[in-house]
Amino acid sequence: MKQNFKEMSNLEIASFICQELLDIDIKTTLSGGFCVEIYSFGEYTSMDIDLVDQSIYRHNEIKKKMLELGFREEGKHFRHPDMDYTVEFPASPLAIGQELVKEISEIETDYGVLRIITPTDSVKDRLAAYYFWDDARSLEQAVLVALKNEIDFDNVKRWSEKEGELEKYSIFLAEYRSRNSGKNL
Repeated sequence: MKQNFKEMSNLEIASFICQELLDIDIKTTLSGGFCVEIYSFGEYTSMDIDLVDQSIYRHNEIKKKMLELGFREEGKHFRHPDMDYTVEFPASPLAIGQELVKEISEIETDYGVLRIITPTDSVKDRLAAYYFWDDARSLEQAVLVALKNEIDFDNVKRWSEKEGELEKYSIFLAEYRSRNSGKNL
């Protein structure tokens, strides 16, 4: 089923793709920068949609479906002529650092249901890039998501400790607190 992506928001496109794949029993979950775009209410802009493939060994079926939807394959990405974003399907497991993601949120649109990591896991996902690659932009994205959503800071701290990154967690927490002086954790 082809859609006019020019008339759809990026969230609607992501939910449409997720639903089209779910309809053929391929489960995907949104992670990465596009989660930040959603959870920051557009304050951050990503240019790709990362749908983690949880179906294992079904990449050929994903490729076939994406081609049916009008996408073309460019390396590890899929591109559609009517949208600026690319779509990628990172392989399972759905994990952040050494921890499997257990809780999935859903956003329903007129085009389908988008499975998405929670705001707390989105913070951890961005912190992972900061922790392991010293990516300052990812630290900023983690703070942005934390400022605009209810976050389980105990969960983030516990995860950070398991990843051996309490020192960088304290930097994240200080940055969050400096920009969120009106609220407590």
